[in-house]
Amino acid sequence: MKVAVVQFKASTNKEDNLKKILGYISKAAQNKAILVAFPEFMMFYTDSTQSPKQLADMAEKIDDNFVNSIANAAKQNHIQVVGSFYEKSNKKDRVYDTSFIIDKSGKAVSTYRKIHLYDALGFSESDKMIPGSKITKPVKTSIGKVGMMVCYDLRFPEMSRMLASSGSEVLVVPSAWVKGEMKEEHWLTLNKTRAIENGCYVIAPDHVGNIYCGRSVVVDPYGKILLDMKKKQGIGYANIDLKKIKQIRKLLPLLKNRRTDIYPNLKA
Repeated sequence: MKVAVVQFKASTNKEDNLKKILGYISKAAQNKAILVAFPEFMMFYTDSTQSPKQLADMAEKIDDNFVNSIANAAKQNHIQVVGSFYEKSNKKDRVYDTSFIIDKSGKAVSTYRKIHLYDALGFSESDKMIPGSKITKPVKTSIGKVGMMVCYDLRFPEMSRMLASSGSEVLVVPSAWVKGEMKEEHWLTLNKTRAIENGCYVIAPDHVGNIYCGRSVVVDPYGKILLDMKKKQGIGYANIDLKKIKQIRKLLPLLKNRRTDIYPNLKA
């Protein structure tokens, strides 16, 4: 099963970005991909000069133009789409960082609001965002059961393990991984580790340009990198094989071998 991964540099203009996104959807479908995944912050780039209220004013609801346009393109091109957007909240100066899965009929079948905000290494996403309050259960797609994470969530292994133990065969992680010392090494290591420890595929489209490092990847259940887009803007492709997930989980039954019956809570 062929999947497409889009890596691009978003501008501050969401209409211009949307045109690019719709073009990528069409191109991925023409190249016979059954799912196309986009990076975090694909809606538009925001920097430190933009106030929380300005960001909130530009955010949309899921049934507004941005996601609706993508849903229509998914339906027209008969392709599944994973992406993200700034979602309006009930607070005037805060937004959600929300990812979504749209099926071939143009229906949003899953949404996930990022729960781990990037308040680390000198950044503070909580100045402009509010965290989601729950992990979204895996959803059945034509590439298997998909669990959703976003960027900084990769650093919290409890989340991917919960998604895998709940049935996820593929983890899709829209990201905007900030450049910095050892950051690319962390990015590659974390994506490979989440795949290996859970016996699943990881599809991680990353933002490139601006302050982000690119290196969008697809990793197989044994930790092999099937796609590494380096610093290239455009579309990359990889194949997902559900049989391989079963094979690896049989050979290396990490989920089965867990001792949840004796894992204690050691908190004093």
